[in-house]
Amino acid sequence: MAAKTEPLSERVAQRLRPIPDFPKPGIVFQDITPVLADAQLFAAIIGWYARIARDAAAEAVACVEARGFLFGAAVAQRSSLPLVPLRKPGKLPAGTLSEVYELEYGTDALEMHTDAFPPGTRVVLVDDVLATGGTLAAACRLVEKAEGQLAAVAVAVGIEGLSGRWLLDRYPCHVLATV
Repeated sequence: MAAKTEPLSERVAQRLRPIPDFPKPGIVFQDITPVLADAQLFAAIIGWYARIARDAAAEAVACVEARGFLFGAAVAQRSSLPLVPLRKPGKLPAGTLSEVYELEYGTDALEMHTDAFPPGTRVVLVDDVLATGGTLAAACRLVEKAEGQLAAVAVAVGIEGLSGRWLLDRYPCHVLATV
């Protein structure tokens, strides 16, 4: 177990489990389940996200399906803020807004309820990993489509060498650990 005196970013990076060739050959997937299994580390990460939300004067927490939900729900609860799930198409029961984005192998989309927050709400967007940036950029556009003000974007892990961060340059973007 990592010593508690080590920086949080190092503790996160050490607990990740790289999985070669998942979900397809040539990709090294960064598995966060060992991070989640360490209750003290998970709590420290949630504290990091919550500080970002507080410092950004966030009024709501939006999080991306599915792994972003693991962090976003805990951040919303700790921060006493409403939770706004950004889901894959067809998962939300009421009226939705949608944002389509490109993937290496096609397209996908995110949706959120049209009444998720009032216009002008300051939103912190939480996810687990920033890789190519397509999903997070779409999430940002979706929050803006709903007339939310993106106060901050926060991710636990950034994948070095992938070009995704530039897609988020116009937003305050926080990355805890880079691997």
